[in-house]
Amino acid sequence: MDPSEIREKIRRFRILVIGRANAGKTTILQRVCNTRDNPVIYNGAGKKIDAAVLTASRERGEHDIENEMVFQSNPGFVFHDSCGFEAGGESEFDKVKAFIARRSKEARLTNQLHAIWYCIPMDEASRSFTEGEKKFFSQCDTGSIPVMVLFTKFDALYDVSYAELKSKGASMEEAEELAPKHAEESFANGPQLKFFNNVRWPPKCHVCLPNMDKDDADCGSLIERTAGILDSEVLQQLFVSTQQTNLELCMKYAVER
Repeated sequence: MDPSEIREKIRRFRILVIGRANAGKTTILQRVCNTRDNPVIYNGAGKKIDAAVLTASRERGEHDIENEMVFQSNPGFVFHDSCGFEAGGESEFDKVKAFIARRSKEARLTNQLHAIWYCIPMDEASRSFTEGEKKFFSQCDTGSIPVMVLFTKFDALYDVSYAELKSKGASMEEAEELAPKHAEESFANGPQLKFFNNVRWPPKCHVCLPNMDKDDADCGSLIERTAGILDSEVLQQLFVSTQQTNLELCMKYAVER
């Protein structure tokens, strides 16, 4: 099926974004949709929610996972936001499980959930997994919906590597140049990835995302790996044709077809 026909039939690619507060979720979604603007929020019935009403709900600690986040720069993506499990505890976890189960049973492909991005920040205060995150990967069966872990704020580990390199005698210039590679190598053998070897429902893959707050931030690896974990060729074509940040990926899948 031609990508334009797929978009016309399915209309939108739907992603659930999970992550604790300050995990950098909105920033990443803005990069994916190539915008600095905030999303427009719609309720489950498709009605736009007034910003003041939304703010008041958040201040009361209320959150509706059924709400749809849409960026005007790329309305082909629909995002659902879970505020993570540290805020709502057992209740929020149960809501997420029920939402995933309900969406997986939707008859129409356009209403189904197509992918899950689980954001885990790597800044100093939160490098270890929370109990909620451990619970999700141990108890939440997402069925055919693929899960990818996004290690956000990964550049925080560059500072750690810089200090380690300096302590071993590297100059300031050498440490600054080598820090990113050193951080990636240390992370590859670190506790975060080893954790997934011992859970019942590990993610399909992960991606490390540094400096997403910068104007020249590159989310190409996120886009490419998301396309790679989609088992359905129809969804793969929908995702690739919807994203607007990676032209090379569009060309790659066009050639492979």
